[in-house]
Amino acid sequence: MRGLFNVDLTAELACKVGLAVASFSEAKSAFVARDTRVSGHIIENALVSGLLGAGVSVSVLGILPTPTLAYLTKALKADVGFMITASHNPPRYNGIKIFDSHSLGYADNAQSAIEKRITDGDFSLSSWRSLGRATQIDASQLYLKMVKHSVKLRKKWRVVVDPGCGATYRIGPLLMKEIGCHVMALNAQPDGYFPARSSEPTEKSLSGLSHVVKVLGADLGIAFDGDGDRVAFIDNSGSFIDFDRLLSAFSSYTVRKTRGGSVVTNVEASMCVDTMVQAEGGKVLRSKVGDVWLSEAIQESKSVFGGEPCGAWVHPQHHLCPDGPLSAALFLKALEETEKTAAEFVARVPEYMTVRENIACKNELKAKAIVGIAETIKKAFPTYIAFSNIDGIRLALDTGWILIRPSGTEPFIRLTVEGQSLKVAKDIMAKGKAIVENHIGGDKI
Repeated sequence: MRGLFNVDLTAELACKVGLAVASFSEAKSAFVARDTRVSGHIIENALVSGLLGAGVSVSVLGILPTPTLAYLTKALKADVGFMITASHNPPRYNGIKIFDSHSLGYADNAQSAIEKRITDGDFSLSSWRSLGRATQIDASQLYLKMVKHSVKLRKKWRVVVDPGCGATYRIGPLLMKEIGCHVMALNAQPDGYFPARSSEPTEKSLSGLSHVVKVLGADLGIAFDGDGDRVAFIDNSGSFIDFDRLLSAFSSYTVRKTRGGSVVTNVEASMCVDTMVQAEGGKVLRSKVGDVWLSEAIQESKSVFGGEPCGAWVHPQHHLCPDGPLSAALFLKALEETEKTAAEFVARVPEYMTVRENIACKNELKAKAIVGIAETIKKAFPTYIAFSNIDGIRLALDTGWILIRPSGTEPFIRLTVEGQSLKVAKDIMAKGKAIVENHIGGDKI
């Protein structure tokens, strides 16, 4: 659940979410945390009120990263965990993420059931004698202890940590310090207006971090998004490390270390993930776009690792939520074990060319168009090697792939193509675009 505060997401709705989840899950205990957004405290109070009214005992954890909340929900055996955040979205947005007792985000069936209860007003209210109680607790040391137990470093790495004024403002720098790094912090004050930079860590938004890393001669720059489930890195030369190539390199490292196994990524990730993982004897599985689907696929396939090309990495041996701070620590451990700099770590990953197009299409016609495209595209690419329709249409070829997905928020059908060269990518795009336009016909907007 995510939207503009006091437009899409109100205190009233947050209270109903608490009531609905409690009624659906029959939970007796819940954890609630939030990021630094200015509307977070309002949503927190309303959500907790709903939970208490349904008889749930609530531990209020304050400002914490999403992965810390998810891990603590699992480690301390709460029935459900709530994270109040809009992740990487601008400060005027807020949202609520819900995790089960295994640290897995609620998927479609659970979400639909909760939405129906909210719509129907179907809540199980407690009597005044059995209302829940709220307690303020600080359990963040348990999360830090878990990471310190998992990561033992020999070198005192010089790192610049940029939480972007978000939920990792304290845990991000502290975790790096506790695993033995020399830490320089940037934008490490909590501020829900995100005045320093965008809450989404991109090459553009991290230009300041890049400059600081270069000037200070640091080994690595580490940046998190608003709620800490994503991480981005700047190498020692001040260059932003491409998400796809880094995901590929770390996936390859993990498969080599575990001597095989599968890795999960989404349908939009580069085929360089396949190239690197298969070279180590591993297998790549593809999920729908979104960390809930990624984590669910990792759990079902018992994969050794998974990630999306936005810096969201899941380490299933610890928990099932993408974890920026843990990923940063494990990346440093990987650099030590391979005796490489960050730039050297990704150097052997091949670079492929990506092109994208948006084709206008009325929202009510998207589903029909996608069905027709699925029937046609195989004939247009008869030598395809794999077909998937789990999230749009994805066709893998010897020299590249094409993904055709209807936008969930705008009247477009989006085409993404990757090829071994720019010419190959453009050729695939031209053929795919013609197919899409043929099926939309005169129904463009």
